[in-house]
Amino acid sequence: MGVAEEARGIGRRARAAANALADLSTDLKNQTLLGMADGIEEQQAFLLVENAKDLDVAAGKGLSTAVIDRLTLNPKRVAGMAAGIRDIVALPDPVREVTRTWTRPNGLEVGRMRIPLGVITIIYEARPNVSADAASLCIKSGNAVILKGGSEAKFSNQAIGEVLRGACARAGAPEDAVLVVESTDRAMVHELLKLEEYVDLIIPRGGEELIRFVAANSRVPVVKHYKGVCHVYVDDDADLDMAERIALNAKVQRPSVCNAMETLLVHEAVAPRFLPEVLGKLRESGVEIRGCDKTRALLDAVAPASEDDWHEEYLDLVLAVRVVADMDEAIEHIRRYGSDHTETIVTADRAKAEAFVARVNSSAVLVNASTRFNDGGELGLGAEIGISTSKIHAFGPMGLEELTSTKFFVYGDGQVRT
Repeated sequence: MGVAEEARGIGRRARAAANALADLSTDLKNQTLLGMADGIEEQQAFLLVENAKDLDVAAGKGLSTAVIDRLTLNPKRVAGMAAGIRDIVALPDPVREVTRTWTRPNGLEVGRMRIPLGVITIIYEARPNVSADAASLCIKSGNAVILKGGSEAKFSNQAIGEVLRGACARAGAPEDAVLVVESTDRAMVHELLKLEEYVDLIIPRGGEELIRFVAANSRVPVVKHYKGVCHVYVDDDADLDMAERIALNAKVQRPSVCNAMETLLVHEAVAPRFLPEVLGKLRESGVEIRGCDKTRALLDAVAPASEDDWHEEYLDLVLAVRVVADMDEAIEHIRRYGSDHTETIVTADRAKAEAFVARVNSSAVLVNASTRFNDGGELGLGAEIGISTSKIHAFGPMGLEELTSTKFFVYGDGQVRT
């Protein structure tokens, strides 16, 4: 069988499963998900053995520390996958939810109801936990999912898929609600992007190069998230101890993820007091600092930040730092260099906080909190399928509601149009 026919076969199976999923009750979907969570925990040893195979290959290829971190499973992350699935069980089922009703002058009763999108393809790199997150969100929202992970996570993804599909079969849900593409042929991605007859949405998760490739070549609508150039702005009215905690957490807690801080902006009035202390602690944590001229005047041995640094998503222990005149200059910097992902202001001035929230139109704008909170689980959505930085069809973390569309329904009593 050629790659094109293999892809079409996957599409046909997914469409059939989606049709069956659309009719499942909430109880059956939840039972399926609980079986998935139990299976993940029960098969932890198996998952870690398979993940170790991927890590051995990654080490042999000399992949970066950031990639290996995203690829790694451990008991805590396996437990997190299971917990994320159970969180989704606890959430309301969006399918068939009536979001609005109204009555027309002619007596027609009109409403809008949430419906599944149908079949969703996820094309992703490294993170094997995406397999569980995506599958559970799709099943709860009534969608079949095609999972195309990167070759670097081949063994991990196949193992997770085996566990999830087994749980579907035991619960009486369609096993093909979760389809893991095993082929590592590069042509397979091209063929998956052509499946407009079977697939309703493609969500790429990974580096900017992958996402731009998918967006440029897909015949199916694509939710885009090119990169996360996230900013923390420390205002002149900030509590500096709070600002230090937020900056350290945003950069150091997990630097390889898209909601980690990449640029620190500091008001010039507090920079002489704040920067030596916070940058010293960041350096103790292994962070390389690249600063503007004003930053370099305050600290020794800071590398100069180039124009490229302001655009950069490092996904590593590297930080760009700029001293700004005021909040207006901070917002101007964010608008020029940001990626519409996540921005934080640290300030005790409520009016400034509200102005920052109103004027900065990234997918999440936070006040006095780490950028790391732009995450579906942290915001109460359950596990997310990704963070969209395109404003159509969704913006920000994509949970259950973002995996549905709405249809109109109309009740009449014999009306005809004149």
